[in-house]
Amino acid sequence: MKKLLFLISLAIVFLYSCKENKTIEPLTATQIMQKAHEKAGGIFWQKPKSLTLKGYGIFYYEGKPVTHETHNMWRKFAETKDAAHKANGKVRIESFKDSTPVFMVSYDGENTYDLNGKQEKSAADNRWASNFGYGAIRHALDKGYSLKIMPDDTVKTKPAYTIQVTDPNKGETFFGIDKEDFKIVKVAFNTPRGWHHREYSEFFSKDEYSWLQAGRVELFYDKKIANEVIWKNFEVNENLPDSLFILK
Repeated sequence: MKKLLFLISLAIVFLYSCKENKTIEPLTATQIMQKAHEKAGGIFWQKPKSLTLKGYGIFYYEGKPVTHETHNMWRKFAETKDAAHKANGKVRIESFKDSTPVFMVSYDGENTYDLNGKQEKSAADNRWASNFGYGAIRHALDKGYSLKIMPDDTVKTKPAYTIQVTDPNKGETFFGIDKEDFKIVKVAFNTPRGWHHREYSEFFSKDEYSWLQAGRVELFYDKKIANEVIWKNFEVNENLPDSLFILK
C-alpha cells in the first residue's frame, strides 16, 4: 500500500512538473497588435474623431539644434485608411521660432497648403509620403490589412517586437512594440526622403481620456536625426472647424 501511494505521489509530482515546464506559445502578430491597441487606449484611441497636440520642436540644421518654441498639430481622422502613406482626413502643422512661422502646412481633405499657398499635387504627395505612416497602426486589425512578425528590435535599450503592417494598397509600415508593456515605441517606412523612422518615449496621459500619448517623438531619415517634437498637452475629439485646415 505504501509503495502504491509513493508511486501515485511520484506520478502527481511528475505531471505537475511537466505542466510547469510546458513550452509557452509565442504571441502571434495579431495578439501583439491587440495588446498594443489596448495599451494605447483601446477603442477610444483606435477610432478618434480629432486630435490636438501642442508643444515645441527641436530641428537640426546641418547637425546644429534650433528650438522652435511653438510646434502644434491638429488632426481630423477619416474613418477608414486604405493607404498608410497617403494623406487622408485633415491635418495642420505649424512651427514658430521667435513668434515667426518657420513653416505651416495643412491638408483640407483635398488640397495641400503651405506658407506659399496651395501646392501642386505631386509636391504635396511627396511631402505627405515622407510623413504619413503612424496612422496605419490604428487600422492594423481592419479588414484588408495583414500583419507579420519580423525580427526583434531594440528601441532605447529595451527589447521590442517588430510587426510589419501591410495596408490594402500593399504599403508596408513597421512598428516597434515594447516587449514588456506593449507601448508603441517605433514606426518605420520608406519615403521619398529615404528610410524614415520615429522613436516614441516619455509617455503621459490625462484623466479624461483613455489615451496614452508620447511626450517625445524623434524623427530620423536614413538614421540621421532631423528633428524631435516634445508634446506638452493634447486634446481628443475637439470640434475642429474645416477652415482651420485652409491656409490663405
